[in-house]
Amino acid sequence: MLTIEIARAWYPELDPVHGFDHVVRVYKIAERLASAEGADMEIVRAAALLHDAQGDINAENDHPVSGTDSETRAGGAEGLQDAGRADHQHASARFARQVLEAEGWPDERIAAVEHCIRAHRFRQVEEQPKTLEAQILFDADKLDAIGAIGVARAVAYAAQDGKQFYWPPSEQFLASGEEEAGEPHSAYHEYLFKLRKLKDRLYTPNGRLLAQERHKRMVAFFEQLVDEVNGNG
Repeated sequence: MLTIEIARAWYPELDPVHGFDHVVRVYKIAERLASAEGADMEIVRAAALLHDAQGDINAENDHPVSGTDSETRAGGAEGLQDAGRADHQHASARFARQVLEAEGWPDERIAAVEHCIRAHRFRQVEEQPKTLEAQILFDADKLDAIGAIGVARAVAYAAQDGKQFYWPPSEQFLASGEEEAGEPHSAYHEYLFKLRKLKDRLYTPNGRLLAQERHKRMVAFFEQLVDEVNGNG
């Protein structure tokens, strides 16, 4: 049986953006949404616990072992980024299949979890969340990217990547979402490009309801940030 404590081994403790704390928060939000929306709780819980995991099954004992665990715990958050955030949903879905096969899950339910994981990213269009359970994971993951937590994660991610928390966006970025040569992707850029749009991308009624207040808090922060940077706050 999958549990939060079992999932702890699949994630770095020191990554403030995509580490174990993020997974626990997504798990709790997903449970709340699944209960309100009448989703399959077992599918939702498994997908939430596995959605950012990467690793292999140890052939000797059939226990899931995170492939980034040792490097990431030793080296901090950079290990997970180096593992390839851009395509992590596919690696996590493959890992989920390994874990759930070892747990004796039937193939159709494993496939349902895989779909949830593959479809949970904002920056991909090839597989959209079609089931209620996939929509719940998508919403739970995005709710953890807005509000006070979302602000903290955006700033932490910029710091991990060696970028500023604020840099004035170019006209090109404001028009197209593409930075000019040498323009850093600051936390403020991420807010403009992604975070402020998330509340309108959510699928479930209860997810959209939860997003409203979180969105307001996040917008207020970044508006105040710009004011203070310009000496007006």
